[in-house]
Amino acid sequence: MRIAGRGQIDRTKPLSFRFDGRELSGFQGDTLASALMANDVRLVARSFKYHRPRGVLSAGSEEPNALVTIGSGDGKTPNVRATMQELYQGLEAHSQNSWPSLRHDLLSVNDLFAPFLGAGFYYKTFMWPEAFWEKVYEPLIRRAAGLGALPPAHDLTRHEKAFAHCDLLVIGAGPAGLMAAQTAALAGVDVILIDEHTTAGGRLLSETEEIEGRSGALWAADIVARLGALPNVRIMTRTTVTGAYDGGVFGAVERVGLHLAKPGADLPMECFWRIHTRACVLAAGAIERPLAFANNDRPGILMAGAVRTYLHRFGASPGASVAVFGTNDSAHRTARDLVQAGVRVKALIDTRMHPDGAIAAQTEFRVISGAQVIATKGRQALREVTVRAAGKEQRLVVDTLAMSGGWNPSVHLTCHLNGRPVWRPDIHAFVPAPNAVPGMIPAGACNGTFGTAGCLSDGQTAAIAALDTLGVRAPVLVVPRAQDTALGHAPLWYMEGRGRAWLDFQNDVTVKDVQAAAAENFASVEHMKRYTTQGMAPDQGKTSSITALAVLADATGRSIPGTGTTTYRPPYVPVTLGAFGAGARGKGFAPERLTTSHDATLQRGAPMIEAGLWYRPGYFPRAGEKTWREACDREVAMVRDTVGICDVSTLGKIDIQGPDAVRVLNLVYANGFARLAPGRVRYGLMLREDGHVMDDGTTACWAENHYIMTTTTAAAGEVMKHLAFVHQGLHPEWDVQMVSITEQWAQFTIAGPLARTLLEALLDAPVPEDTMPFMHCAPVSVAGIAARLFRISFSGELGYEIAVPARFGDSLFRMLVALAETLGGGPYGMEALNVLRIEKGFITHSEITGRVTAFDIGMDRMVSLKKDCIGRAASRRAGLLEPDREQMIGLRPVHPDGVLTAGAHLFAMQARAVAAQDQGYVTSVGHSPTLGHFIGLGFLKSGPDRHGERMMLVDHLRQIRTEVEICAPVFVDPDGMRAHG
Repeated sequence: MRIAGRGQIDRTKPLSFRFDGRELSGFQGDTLASALMANDVRLVARSFKYHRPRGVLSAGSEEPNALVTIGSGDGKTPNVRATMQELYQGLEAHSQNSWPSLRHDLLSVNDLFAPFLGAGFYYKTFMWPEAFWEKVYEPLIRRAAGLGALPPAHDLTRHEKAFAHCDLLVIGAGPAGLMAAQTAALAGVDVILIDEHTTAGGRLLSETEEIEGRSGALWAADIVARLGALPNVRIMTRTTVTGAYDGGVFGAVERVGLHLAKPGADLPMECFWRIHTRACVLAAGAIERPLAFANNDRPGILMAGAVRTYLHRFGASPGASVAVFGTNDSAHRTARDLVQAGVRVKALIDTRMHPDGAIAAQTEFRVISGAQVIATKGRQALREVTVRAAGKEQRLVVDTLAMSGGWNPSVHLTCHLNGRPVWRPDIHAFVPAPNAVPGMIPAGACNGTFGTAGCLSDGQTAAIAALDTLGVRAPVLVVPRAQDTALGHAPLWYMEGRGRAWLDFQNDVTVKDVQAAAAENFASVEHMKRYTTQGMAPDQGKTSSITALAVLADATGRSIPGTGTTTYRPPYVPVTLGAFGAGARGKGFAPERLTTSHDATLQRGAPMIEAGLWYRPGYFPRAGEKTWREACDREVAMVRDTVGICDVSTLGKIDIQGPDAVRVLNLVYANGFARLAPGRVRYGLMLREDGHVMDDGTTACWAENHYIMTTTTAAAGEVMKHLAFVHQGLHPEWDVQMVSITEQWAQFTIAGPLARTLLEALLDAPVPEDTMPFMHCAPVSVAGIAARLFRISFSGELGYEIAVPARFGDSLFRMLVALAETLGGGPYGMEALNVLRIEKGFITHSEITGRVTAFDIGMDRMVSLKKDCIGRAASRRAGLLEPDREQMIGLRPVHPDGVLTAGAHLFAMQARAVAAQDQGYVTSVGHSPTLGHFIGLGFLKSGPDRHGERMMLVDHLRQIRTEVEICAPVFVDPDGMRAHG
């Protein structure tokens, strides 16, 4: 089916490929779809629901039918659009959603049961009998779900992510996009021009139109060459913009190695771009819409514009005997081009009774006016169409039907920030709403301008408007001469006939399905979408949604704009998870975060444990110690008796500055911070909007309008996002700046009775005790290096935390440990840190798991009633203040040798250990060398009122049962005298 003398493929470079095991050939520059078409392969896929035969429908990323699997075994990629997959030597493609073969698909029996499988049958069928769901319905649905199959092994394909910045982003390299890019580039601004196809030019590559007296394709190639020579222009082909986001940010996926037979180990398959731009011109073109008539889904029925693309770009004809069916002048253009290429056009079926006179006068092909296609024949390939005109029917024996129901502007990206398109009755389509995306200016066909001359002018006007927003004067350019013919479109959405008229080709949704949804009162467009699954396939209804809206409008007696559109969401085209998560494999997914003391810690033989993404020492073993418990017990005793050093750099540290900094603190913390004076530190409790505890930590007032917040390691990122939301979303008018400084400062705890003695030996000038009491802070100096000193304690002992710039962290840690060892102390790890804090009843995220309130942890009085804070109102809900809620308690074994385990549950002494009798659970445990037995923290119904009660701790997983006594959660120094010195 190759057409001599046509196409932009390189016929000197033949390529061989395989489809379903069959050896075929194509040329450099082909897509898989065009190569299959040239080999007269019509049947390429099966539909999802009924497994009906499907052929290629379009020539772009909107393709709903021709989804195939590329490759085999562990390296296969499912659901690749054949229309976008470039051909390369040795390409291996397989059809999907069929068994045992594409031609003989046994699951096509579903089509025989179509009367019972209409819209909403899922919801009506799988409700009864109830016992069938788990054993029958769900297994069957899971086996039938999906299209292509994922490879069994881990995806080892390499992907990358990248960032780009520009003054103007131009999306689409058709006539409007090229004109916009040229205008902006000559003004001297930085331009990125993006197009999803292999070559820039858009529809100019698919038409025979002329610009400035030469073919549009040559004009486009010349403009692209000029732009490519400019230093301020980046042209990105094989790249699709997938989403528009706040702040002038766009996501785009670039196909880097998917068109190469051997891309090489260093070349990624795809690259996901995050593009920041000051202005944007959207020149994404338009998508031709199909016509809905009986059996309009047969292989061999495709879009009229796609036929011209395959003819002019790829030199291939979809068939030997073609009929063209349309509602506009574009259909006539397809028929004319086919005839001029030597392809037999059986007839042009025009729904209009009186087409444009010049068009109707053409004699190259037969024109049937005022006619409709009402039926087709041919199961796996089209054989015949039935045409009705003037009340009479006639049959045409053809192998191809090219259809055109008009054009829908590609408004999708303009809707990604919740904008809604606007109906234009003159073109019978939706166009972008003004300023739907701030800084984005639509131009050309995506804005409802379909003629080439109009697109060129539109592109220049859009670029001038964008330059004006940038404060740049546009150059004076003459818009090139080109044709500007109107479409002459007469709207017709669907035709009555004998058989099902298909709307969504991929999900098998028919006109009747939409009408049935309306009859069952699913009249909202969003309800109809979910009830019928219209537009929910991987193509997101690009070719079907507007026609479906028209059918719904007709069924409900509303106008199309009154019916509304569904919500367009990113990504615009399917994107592999590998591209979205580029680099997030192995350590890229969970990168190792190392403290500055890491090397010194390893040199002391400490085993490392993961704390979030950080690696921290579990304990520091010494000679003669045979178990971790021995080391842990020694380190706990060391802190209680002498002095210990612990690296706490992993705690979140956020620098907050500005006149309104205290207002932020007062809003995010439950307790008050308005009177926190410079040099003072305060413990704070942070609530979520639902009243539950988010995090706790300390905040130091370092100077006037300057605060340093400390968070838990686990919630550092969450708290930073929370603060950003408060500033950007709730109070953007507040004058405050916040930045994470977690990795900029190394911070170490000095804890124990001899902590002050160690500090006196460490600091250049010791800080007098009376100027720095408990919960104070001050600047200090260590060996001439400016440092920050905080008088706080997480161990219950006299304690300090000292912070230095991260580059000095390693040397300070070594210095601290050496000084501690001279005093009989040394470093301690996470195991000892955990025991120390449990002995004092301090909470971590083992306790504040996201489901507990300030009331549950005994800190309800910290929720100030004198000011507002996030979560305060919600925390006062009656259900969150009930006395029988599970509240925090301490646990000790009745018998000294009793073992406690985290995760165990608490039951009354004589109760059965079953869920119905569960009264509480254990969150943290540790063996206390101070007390000589296990201790724990947990939550128990009415816990504070049950101190002294004995209960049974049961751990079903470890087969442990221990009799425990409920007690206060503070086991050591309940009055806090040690921490106060």
